[in-house]
Amino acid sequence: MHWKYCPEQKQMDLCGLMEILRRIQNSSIKLLLSALVVVTDLTAGVLGHLLFRQHFHFLLSVIVLFGPVLSLWVSKYSIFGNKNHYLYRVFLHSCWGWTCVFCGSFVFLLSYCTSNSLIQSIRHLSRLAVAGILWSLLRRVLSFLVDASGSCFETLHTTTEVHGNPMKLLESETDIRGPLLLLRQEKGKAACLKAGLQWQGCEVSDDILILCLCCLILAEEIGVFEPCLALGKPLGSPLRILFLLCVLLLNLWIFLILCLLAHFPQFPSQLVGGALGYLGWKGLSMGWYTLKPDWFCQCLGRPGALYVYTTCNTPSNGHIA
Repeated sequence: MHWKYCPEQKQMDLCGLMEILRRIQNSSIKLLLSALVVVTDLTAGVLGHLLFRQHFHFLLSVIVLFGPVLSLWVSKYSIFGNKNHYLYRVFLHSCWGWTCVFCGSFVFLLSYCTSNSLIQSIRHLSRLAVAGILWSLLRRVLSFLVDASGSCFETLHTTTEVHGNPMKLLESETDIRGPLLLLRQEKGKAACLKAGLQWQGCEVSDDILILCLCCLILAEEIGVFEPCLALGKPLGSPLRILFLLCVLLLNLWIFLILCLLAHFPQFPSQLVGGALGYLGWKGLSMGWYTLKPDWFCQCLGRPGALYVYTTCNTPSNGHIA
């Protein structure tokens, strides 16, 4: 029996294989899109629920209040007990930047999809701009208060560093209270620490403050995704992916709060930082979000106005004006 080489048959087999691969690819894409829709719908249902939106700040308060108790169980050799950990270096010190990038992109796309207006989308971004200004003011005020209420000291391990005749100079106080501290006239906490000295004074945890503020802003902004889905407008995959990224970022901030409270407990500075973060968010909710200047539409203001604005501009036939 002799086999005969047939170029036409080989080409047909190759075309059939390519068709099979194309169908597999299309089926995989459809499956992933279906999974994306299901996951985003379920997550939006949870985050958009009335109980979550009304009580998330209470849950965050409980975490900040009782989080330091976790220090009794965590190991000091944990990888998260190192301030040079990857999550701390990349995310913690640029927390507000990450929040602005993901949350701002989500707010812009969502408002544009629901209102089809570029101006309205830009107006909704004003909430993040005002929150950024508030955070900058809080940092400056807290830095001024810390510098004004604290003092810079140099640690002296022996009395010979203080006086030429050390034999009887505060010998008992040194044994009881530890090393002596010599007051130095350094201007501000940053300059004191940079000089390798010790700063003593009231402290407010900037990390807990900005993390709590970002968590509250994220929870409120992404909580409107569920009512926007109920409008029946087509929301593309990029917007759904951005929504999941914002949810992931929210969980990451909560995780970092727990890590800081468990591995670096600083009471009451962390509690004060969390309280100031909540008060800042509450001030935005009760103050700026409720204002209706002439530049804003009557339906703009709070994040939920995305839904209200659309329904305000929807005639009785159900079509958006």
